Amino acid sequence: MVIDRLLEVKDEQYKEFQAKLVPNISPDLIIGVRTPEMRRIAKEVFASDERDVFLSELPHKYYEENLVHFFILAMIKDFDACVEKVEEFLPYVDCWPVSDQATPKSFKKNHERLLPYIKKWIASDHVYTARFGIRMLMNEYLGDDFKKEYLKLVASKKGDDYYLKMMVAWYFATALAKQYDEAVKYIEGRKLDEWVHKKAIQKAVESYRVTDEHKEYLKSFR
Repeated sequence: MVIDRLLEVKDEQYKEFQAKLVPNISPDLIIGVRTPEMRRIAKEVFASDERDVFLSELPHKYYEENLVHFFILAMIKDFDACVEKVEEFLPYVDCWPVSDQATPKSFKKNHERLLPYIKKWIASDHVYTARFGIRMLMNEYLGDDFKKEYLKLVASKKGDDYYLKMMVAWYFATALAKQYDEAVKYIEGRKLDEWVHKKAIQKAVESYRVTDEHKEYLKSFR
């Protein structure tokens, strides 16, 4: 079983570190397993008869089980099968590391088919479903497939949750690095919530991908 594999490689000191990283998860639900070990376990389970049984056992009890679950989903090559399993799992995602760690490989080659799902996820009232949707839009659509309407889609996502607001800020900081001419309009026009506005500038200024000239200009809007 996956839980047995995880318990075999638990690290008490790492558990303490993880508990501080995800304060909204009870320490009793954290085993303390390092990411390389979880990825190794995910690969083993993905290639075994255990995979389908494990993926159907929702909700999982432990934080690491959720991470392993998403690592397994990320390896599913068929887009339809992958997105179906992602949609089944998203309602059970309960913290930012689980939302942020995995990026399904099948998404990269299926942008046109993926976009409607991303829009649906961003519209969700479930914080980590929305966060995952924004992260996918950030990861996959700030390059050649970028459209300025995507900025509006993220900017219009409102909510008081810290992890949701941080994701919106992260998206805009990344957009300022990759699509500066369009993204900077949201800073100049103060179109973001004040907290998100300041955090996006902070993260952009800290980024090595934003030019020094752009950083100085952005600082004037703090």
